[in-house]
Amino acid sequence: MQQGAASGSEVEVTWEDQQNINKFGRLNNRIHDLEDEIKTAKEKNENLEDASNELILTDEEIIRFQIGEVFVHLPNEEVETRIEQMKEVTSKDLEKLMEEKESILAQMAELKKILYAKFKDSINLEED
Repeated sequence: MQQGAASGSEVEVTWEDQQNINKFGRLNNRIHDLEDEIKTAKEKNENLEDASNELILTDEEIIRFQIGEVFVHLPNEEVETRIEQMKEVTSKDLEKLMEEKESILAQMAELKKILYAKFKDSINLEED
């Protein structure tokens, strides 16, 4: 790796530098996975909210509720309770995913500082 075209001097890549580069790559991959998981969790949360709203509007006493791959007939109140429990779990999962994302972004920012300080323009850690 060269420090810059004008200086012509080379920057040595140490084992520690390589470990930082590898860690940055792993964190970057995890961010992409997390973004997909966050999107899915948000969609699930929205779907549960929609189901909850629909349940409020219905005057049916017995509701068809999907458990796994089958539908069962349950009392309206039980379905409401189950949906609320599912919303709580999904919200907590989403919160954990968001916290992990923030932690990873902070780690990546720190690695960028370290790597750009040493390699300057010789390294590109930004995505196109």
